[in-house]
Amino acid sequence: MSTSFRRKVAAVTFAVLGLSLAGGGIAIAQPSAKAPQEAVQPAARGTNSQPPVSAESARIAKAALKAGAATPLVATNVYTVVNSNGTKARGGGTVVKYGVGQYEVIFGHTVSAGAFLATLSLSGSCCIPPGGEVSVAPRLLTPNGVFVQTRNSAGTPSDLGFTLLTHTP
Repeated sequence: MSTSFRRKVAAVTFAVLGLSLAGGGIAIAQPSAKAPQEAVQPAARGTNSQPPVSAESARIAKAALKAGAATPLVATNVYTVVNSNGTKARGGGTVVKYGVGQYEVIFGHTVSAGAFLATLSLSGSCCIPPGGEVSVAPRLLTPNGVFVQTRNSAGTPSDLGFTLLTHTP
C-alpha cells in the first residue's frame, strides 16, 4: 500500500511541477503592448533601415533579372567576394555601394526566398581580415538583391571587405 501511495505522490509532484513551469512559460510568452522598434527591417546599431533603392540600382536589378530569365533554377549557390571600396573581387552578382559600410549585391535571379551568409574577408590570399561585424538581409523592393552592412568592432559603420554566399532553393 505504501508503494502505491509513493508512486501517486511522485506523479502528483511531477504534474504540479510541470504545470507550474508551463504556467510560467505562458506568462512570459504573452505579447507585450509595445510595438517593436524595428517593425519593417531589422538593422544594426545606429541605423534602423536600408537606404532607398537608387535609380541605377533598380535599373541594374531589372536588367539582371531579364538576362537570367531564360535560366531555370533548381537550387543555386552563388558567392561574391567584395572589396572594402565596393568593387567585386570575384564571384557572381553586381555590387552597388550606397555609403559607408552599405552594399547591395544584385543577382540575375530572385534570391528573396533564399538564405544568406556573410563573413568579413580580404580578397587576396594573404592575411586575416580586420575585426568587425557584418549583417545581411534581403534587399527591400529588389527581389534579386541582398543588402549587406559592415561595421567595425565598436559598431560604427565602416567599409570592410566581405564574402557573401547565397543559397536559393
